[in-house]
Amino acid sequence: MSMTIPTSTIDKMKSVKSAWDKAPAGPKKDAALTHYKAAEKAQTAKNDAECLKSLNAATHALA
Repeated sequence: MSMTIPTSTIDKMKSVKSAWDKAPAGPKKDAALTHYKAAEKAQTAKNDAECLKSLNAATHALA
């Protein structure tokens, strides 16, 4: 099994970051940033499952 980050994870990071950039300031954006930072940490640790979980939480926080 390869330890490289799947393209889907990278694409999702970009997508969530883009949505976050466009979001108005406020508690939803702050919550999403917390999740996004957790996703970055998980990505650095090569933990794709945790990364995707955090990205999903960030997306949900922005909704």
